[in-house]
Amino acid sequence: MAKILVAEDEAALREFVQRALTHYGHNVVAVRDGAEALLEMQRDGTYDLVLTDIVMPIMDGIALSLKIAKDYPQIKILLMTGYAAERQRAHNLDDLIHDVISKPFTLTDICDKVEEALASNGQSAEPVSAKDFGLIEKD
Repeated sequence: MAKILVAEDEAALREFVQRALTHYGHNVVAVRDGAEALLEMQRDGTYDLVLTDIVMPIMDGIALSLKIAKDYPQIKILLMTGYAAERQRAHNLDDLIHDVISKPFTLTDICDKVEEALASNGQSAEPVSAKDFGLIEKD
């Protein structure tokens, strides 16, 4: 099955998602925030999917998604959030991410969304940066 990196600051949810996806046959590594996820990606960039919360300390899921899309364009990205405003912010990244799943979700919801993301054609094959999305000024 797939190799999945989960970034979620809430311990109970992180463990729930890790157990659920492992039960479905995936190889899952779970970390506490975007900074840890980025370190893990630098250590081992062979993941098929990154599943990340949007609101996290140190590095949020949006910043993590931009970095992963730029450095590892072959990796699919799925975001999760419990905040409507953050969900809207994520939809500005439609070319980079597969989808956003709203919390709370069921075991079936998260597993179905992960399977859908893994089966998708992928996202942009072109390397991107925050400049491409107007998040920082172009030179």
